[in-house]
Formats: sequence, C-alpha cells, structure tokens
Amino acid sequence: MNITRVGSQPSTKGPEEWFTGTVRIDPLFQANAPARAMAASVTFEPGARTAWHTHPLGQTLVVTAGVGRVQREGGPVEEIRPGDVIWFPPGEKHWHGASPTTFMTHIAIQEQLDGKTVDWMEKVTDDEYRG
Repeated sequence: MNITRVGSQPSTKGPEEWFTGTVRIDPLFQANAPARAMAASVTFEPGARTAWHTHPLGQTLVVTAGVGRVQREGGPVEEIRPGDVIWFPPGEKHWHGASPTTFMTHIAIQEQLDGKTVDWMEKVTDDEYRG
C-alpha cells in the first residue's frame, strides 16, 4: 500500500506549447508497473484550453468544478459541467478546457502505451474554441 498525501506533489504550470492560457496541473498518481493508468487534476482559468491531441489508449475526464468545453475533431463544441464524464477513444483527436467566462477543473485519466500517454498537435484557434 502507498498513500500519497495531499500537497506532497507539487503543482506545475501547463506548458505553453501544449496549452493556451493559464493551466495548473496537480498530479494524482503515476502508473506503477504492471499498471498503466495515471491521473492528474487539471484546472483551466477562463478561456484556457489544451492543444489538439490524441491518446494511444484513450482518455477519461471527470469534471469536478466549473464549466468547460470539449470537442472531438469534426464534432461540435460541447459544454461540460461537474459530474460529467467524458471518454475519448484511442487515437481520437480532441481538445478540452474552460468556458470563456468560468474556470473548469477535471480529473484526467489515461494509460501509457510503451511509456507514452499523449500525442500533442497544433493549438486550438480562437475560432475553433468559439465553435
């Protein structure tokens, strides 16, 4: 058994090459072999969002606070709220973030495949974000 105490892992700023706006990432757990799952709590300030990206084994988001937006390639921009659970299948191109006026926090859960959890792509434009 391993207990990770709250506050024992430092928060990090979402890197500018992968995010637009102010984003804070708080790690929750890392995969311990043979497990592959890892998770983080991610908080997006109003208007902040990820770049387009995919996950080799998919991703689950659990919205815990605020109001957000999410979009898969070719689909509409969708509003997400606390309690919503979003699943992106492996390889599905998507982005997620806060609404223009309200922050959003979600828990992001993904699995590693050969040590990789995400493939980052181009940034989401303002027009794409507005939907």
